[in-house]
Amino acid sequence: MLSRIAESLFWIGRYIERSDGTARILDVHLQLLLEDPWIDENSACHSLLSVMGSDHDVDVPLTREDVLRRLAVDRTHPSSIAYSITAARENARRAREIVSSELWECLNTTRTSMPRRVDPDQVHSFFRWVRERSALAVGIVDSATSRDDAWRFFTLGRSIERADMTARLLATRSLTEASGPSWTTILRSCGAYEAYLRTYRGVPSARNAAEFLLLDRLFPRSIIFSIVQALECVRDLEPRLDRVGVSGQSQRLLGQIRSELEYTPITQILDDLPGHMDNVQRATLETSEAVRQRFFPTQTEPSWIGENA
Repeated sequence: MLSRIAESLFWIGRYIERSDGTARILDVHLQLLLEDPWIDENSACHSLLSVMGSDHDVDVPLTREDVLRRLAVDRTHPSSIAYSITAARENARRAREIVSSELWECLNTTRTSMPRRVDPDQVHSFFRWVRERSALAVGIVDSATSRDDAWRFFTLGRSIERADMTARLLATRSLTEASGPSWTTILRSCGAYEAYLRTYRGVPSARNAAEFLLLDRLFPRSIIFSIVQALECVRDLEPRLDRVGVSGQSQRLLGQIRSELEYTPITQILDDLPGHMDNVQRATLETSEAVRQRFFPTQTEPSWIGENA
């Protein structure tokens, strides 16, 4: 497969997952700002922008509306939902000989329908629309794409991004200390609440909820599930030929963060949850760079902030 097409498919997967993950995180925290009058809105907004990797002036006061505008509908801001949707559509345009007509129409329609502003009373509906459009795009790929290298690059990008976004969501647990989102809220934002209840059969506790979102091998939004899926894609794209160790840098990075999470006691992870989630985000960034160098080395690295479609 041409490296240009492989790169486009990789980033389509990442951008679709990024728009979905950003919508979930914003939905949780903007709703929290409305419901809890004791939260310092300015500090919470600055912290949220930091977790999302958005550059901002720490001395400028921020409101809920500022965060919504910057991370949701600003078409020029690289961290926003609108930017991700546009970038996914542009990468699909570059790979039209591979991308199905259904996926192209889905991404094109989503980009065309993207609003330039969201009314305060329509915020939750907007985020639900973003999640539904992302699910539609992923469903089209999963149901109508052969399990070949095209599907593997798309799924690899989506898996890396999902691990990163789940880590960012978990990192926001401690943004506002005691006033942060409850574990029930975080589980609901991941669509994990009912799956959690079927697994643990009880009210979410910090230990069990964190364990479910971090380490459950069967739940598709857990970090471990995403890392394992990314590893499988990399191994299929580059079968192991050596007899000793692992030669691929992307496999090595994914294997290291997988081992770190699986062999560290969950209580120890909870003691420094933001730190461990930073490690996950760093691993996904370095893995993305390793994939770029191995499979599409002619392009400059598109980082989480400031990449060009």
